[in-house]
Amino acid sequence: MKYLKSLAQYYVDLMVKLGVLKFSILLASALVALAVVIQVGVTLILSGEILKIDILRSVFFGLLITPWAVFFLSVVVDHLEDSRQRLTRLVSKLEQMRSRDLELNDQLKGNIQQLNQEMEEREKAEQGRQQAILDLENEVYEREKAQMALSERSALLRSFLDSSPDIIYYRNEKGEFSGCNRAIEELIGKTEKELIGLTPWDVYSKEIAAVVVKTDEQVFKDNKQLTYEQWLVYPDGRKACFELRKLPFYSRDNRHLGLVGFGRDITERKQYENDLEKASREKTTFISTISHELRTPLNGIVGLSRMLLDTQLDDEQRNYMRTINVSAITLGNIFNDIIDMDKFDRRRLELVIEPLNFLDFVTEIENISGLMAEQKGLRFNLERVTDLPNQIEVDGTRLRQVLWNLIGNATKFTKEGSVVLSVSCEVVDKLAHITFEVEDTGVGIPEAEIDKIFAMYYQVKQSDDNLHAVGTGIGLAVSGQLIKLMGGELTATSEEGFGSTFTASIAVPISNKVIDESIIPAKKELSLRIFMVEDIELNITVARSLLESLGHSVDVAMRGDEAIVAFSPDNYDLVLLDIQLPDMTGFDIAQHFRKTYENLPPLVALTANVLKDKTEYFDKGMDEAISKPLSVQSLSTVIEKLMLNNDQYKPAKIDKKPNNLKPNSARKKEPLFTKLLDLEMLESYVEIVGTAPIIESITMFEDLMPGYLEILDSNMTAKDQAGIVCEVHKIKGAAGSIGLKHIQSVAQKAQSPEHPAWWENINDWVEEIKNEYQDDIKTLKKWLELRGK
Repeated sequence: MKYLKSLAQYYVDLMVKLGVLKFSILLASALVALAVVIQVGVTLILSGEILKIDILRSVFFGLLITPWAVFFLSVVVDHLEDSRQRLTRLVSKLEQMRSRDLELNDQLKGNIQQLNQEMEEREKAEQGRQQAILDLENEVYEREKAQMALSERSALLRSFLDSSPDIIYYRNEKGEFSGCNRAIEELIGKTEKELIGLTPWDVYSKEIAAVVVKTDEQVFKDNKQLTYEQWLVYPDGRKACFELRKLPFYSRDNRHLGLVGFGRDITERKQYENDLEKASREKTTFISTISHELRTPLNGIVGLSRMLLDTQLDDEQRNYMRTINVSAITLGNIFNDIIDMDKFDRRRLELVIEPLNFLDFVTEIENISGLMAEQKGLRFNLERVTDLPNQIEVDGTRLRQVLWNLIGNATKFTKEGSVVLSVSCEVVDKLAHITFEVEDTGVGIPEAEIDKIFAMYYQVKQSDDNLHAVGTGIGLAVSGQLIKLMGGELTATSEEGFGSTFTASIAVPISNKVIDESIIPAKKELSLRIFMVEDIELNITVARSLLESLGHSVDVAMRGDEAIVAFSPDNYDLVLLDIQLPDMTGFDIAQHFRKTYENLPPLVALTANVLKDKTEYFDKGMDEAISKPLSVQSLSTVIEKLMLNNDQYKPAKIDKKPNNLKPNSARKKEPLFTKLLDLEMLESYVEIVGTAPIIESITMFEDLMPGYLEILDSNMTAKDQAGIVCEVHKIKGAAGSIGLKHIQSVAQKAQSPEHPAWWENINDWVEEIKNEYQDDIKTLKKWLELRGK
């Protein structure tokens, strides 16, 4: 079977290889040959003899069956070939399917194996997942626990930040807000969410933002913290001063993220500093005022006693008058000590170095000291130990003040005996080394206290039998500082119960300047018409007596407004202006005269202060200045300088009508209502609408004023001129709307920074508004009550 299969396959392959024609010819030949062979074989077997016919018969028979055989075989072969090909294809498909089955089987086995592995891995993963879930649950629990702790800490930190009065904020590297606390929300007027993403330019005014951005850039540039002070504004307009601290902010990987800012409100500190400054100014003003007020009667005593000493007196009267004069001079020295003490505190005391006739100076000290000692029954001796220079360059007033202090103390603490002033001088290279020694036989100073006596306000503790004199504790301290300011030294030696010696040493240049002491008195025939503005009647009496004794006539005004009305430049030769007046200053009057009139007589300032530098008086419109009390010498010097030696001087007209100005005490006082209230406006308003709307407006004004004053105080502390003017303008308008004329008038001055002394007066104006507006409201209510009746 296997052989036939191979033969058939060979047959088919041969037919396919040769083709049908060739295969048919080959097959026909093979069949003919087979037929011949079979015929020959059969014939040989049967007959034993082969004939040609037999061969021909075989050939013919072969040729006869060949086509059918070929056809049959061809058909069979074709069918077989088709079957074979189909079978081959089928086998191929089967093989493919088998191969695919094998592959699928292998794949299935691999998948099964992989699935088994995956199942094992999944089992392991499930176990790991279960463990991870447990771990995750533990981690979630720990995280929740940590988150709760973190939230609590964050809430605590946030609560701490929000409860802090300090402002805290964060800005990124672009300068945008990233977070803040509640304090800065209140400052800016925006919530944290609204603030995030905004820059300083979006939340502050242009001026404030410029400073904020500049400091931010400096922090970024220098990469270090910065602390500075800045005024910031709340939404309601109230200002607060903050001490701001900015520092760079970094991430864990040291990446620059921005900056953190802290700000502490130091407005109260600023207010305290301003209060201290104000208190210092008020102390200075008080000292200046009290000195002026006390000097006024004192100058009258000095002036009148000096004038009386020039009259006919008996010895007893003359001694009394000398006592009065010396006492007044001594009291004046105490005033000088007080003023100098204040100047030392403010580092404003300066020496005025001028040529001084030293011989006359020593003689003057001797005369005054002799009078002081004579009053207590003591002896006074002046010892000129060496020759003294004629002239030196020194502040004579301050040196005289020191010596009067030393001699006054020696006289005060000496019951009996003497006081000796020794003066010596040694000249080295045109420099006079002068030594003053004041020796007394008084109570002395305990050795333990000798080093303390030059301290301010220190007073030596006296024994029970030495309580006859008490010092102020100022004179020696001021004297020591004055001598030190002169470049000298003040020392003391003492033995308790036997007296003390004070030594003042200074080194001053010898002066060769010629001092013109020849005062040309005003000629009697030169009768001047003098216009004087002075508010103290005692000063008027002294000045009038002195001026009229010199042959001059005097008209007096006691207020600035009276002076402005009564003055005519053609009627006077000289104008004397007191600096401190009830309604204005002498400088204000001088400026008004110079703006109003083209040609003016000389304007001379009268001041109770010690004149050291007249530059301020000249700058404010004065031609000259004189210290009170007036003296013949000072007046004669001024008249000579301004008139006798002035080619442009022209006498005043003689036909001037007498001035009948009344003293201030004789002026009729205006009613309180007229002074404080705008009665004309109020009358017309009440007639039209009645009193009810005014009362409602008063209530509204009372409600608004605390807010106005709070913002005004913050502007005052910040020294913000624009803010002050803005708030005072509101107060002025509100006060004017209800007829508070006085408050409106003060506010008008306070809102006018162009005023030449605005900064000097603004504190007083604001305090006047704060202290008096409620009283003015009471006055207004009282007027309405009376008006209603």
